[in-house]
Amino acid sequence: MKARSVFYCTQCGNEFPKWQGRCPACGSWNTIVEQPAASRAKPASSRNSSSGQGSGRVLSLLEVEMEEEIRFPTGMGELDRVLGGGAVRGSLVLVGGSPGIGKSTLMLQICDHLSHSFRVLYVSGEESVRQIKLRAQRLGVTGEGLYLLAETNLNRILDSVETSAPEILIVDSIQTLYQDASDSLPGSVAQVKACAMRLMELAKGHGITVFVIGHINKEGSIAGPKVLEHMVDCVLSFEGEQNLAYRILRATKNRFGATDEIGVFEMMDAGLREVPNPSEMLLSGRPTGTPGTCVTCVMEGIRPVLAEVQALVAPSSFSVPRRTSNGVDYNRAMLLLAVLEKRGGLRLGGCDAYINVIGGLNLNEPAADLAAVLALASSFRDKPVPDDLAAVGEVGLTGEIRSVNALGQRLSEIRRLGFSKCLVPARGIKDLDVPGLQLIPVHNIREALAALL
Repeated sequence: MKARSVFYCTQCGNEFPKWQGRCPACGSWNTIVEQPAASRAKPASSRNSSSGQGSGRVLSLLEVEMEEEIRFPTGMGELDRVLGGGAVRGSLVLVGGSPGIGKSTLMLQICDHLSHSFRVLYVSGEESVRQIKLRAQRLGVTGEGLYLLAETNLNRILDSVETSAPEILIVDSIQTLYQDASDSLPGSVAQVKACAMRLMELAKGHGITVFVIGHINKEGSIAGPKVLEHMVDCVLSFEGEQNLAYRILRATKNRFGATDEIGVFEMMDAGLREVPNPSEMLLSGRPTGTPGTCVTCVMEGIRPVLAEVQALVAPSSFSVPRRTSNGVDYNRAMLLLAVLEKRGGLRLGGCDAYINVIGGLNLNEPAADLAAVLALASSFRDKPVPDDLAAVGEVGLTGEIRSVNALGQRLSEIRRLGFSKCLVPARGIKDLDVPGLQLIPVHNIREALAALL
């Protein structure tokens, strides 16, 4: 009897009884492929056989025993910050990013610190052990407790884990692994899902901390099924332009901490270097006395970060002006341009407008609205914003300037980096007093433009 076939989407992993041109789940076109049901990956072991404490037994919350220290430092403070204070024992962490961004470099560098306290196994499906050794020498990694394995067969990797008994496992990368139980090629949805499930059972059942490197597709998401991100405990995204030296590490999912922290690194010849003060990095090389630039302060978790917002407004030679934004949400930028024209009295309808945030930072909170408005107005009037001034505030549709959260922390960081004046919402400075920093309260954007330009 002919084996029944199933169809699944290579983008999201959803299964369907028949082929379709467009996936109803994720909307992707031409991503549904056929595969015999018998060849779909089957779990090699159940959760009960590999689970640790309380295997297969229902426990009361009071009966669950906890260790005093479940976190441990990785040796890189910026990575620990993003993880929520360090790595968690028995967790499964997925590190994603574009090719060449520094994922393997980051993992190999933390091995230098971890191998002094833990037994670390570094598994690579893309490099030989000699290539890893050459890269380790370049990065200065000399850990005695670091063991290397070049293998793509997951069953052999699990056998090596049982033999060497590591406390930390690093897999580079999940798209290169395969299981014998499945006929799919490495990197397919079935293989990625099955391998991730086995690694999750390994982490939860034996208390091994597993770091898994994952590639991204052309849309910028983790390659493979979307369920992969749901299975892991933490998803780290390594971002940055390859022609720029700075990299930003952020958590898009974290079961053991917040997801609003970022870590900043600089790619050097000897590997990644931590940037403990990203504000100075983002403001380095800032032009003085130049129209179209203004500094603001945003909160990345509990860390205030200063960023430079630049704008360029020029008369358009077309009937429909061109509008571009980088680092600021496009719809938010269009909203600010409309408010500036309607409430600020600036004729921007016939001008091209470009907004850019220096350093590759994405400003997702409204506290940067006032700085963007001042940068646009400065470029339009060709009058520079004072170099010692910063601006913090949200702009509403009626042109009012609204207060933002953690204003005291933002002002302290602005003063620490040498600014002497700051434009702030008038409604949020009743009890604020920052020595050495002059606060300029404004109620709406007309007052802000009148005070500076």
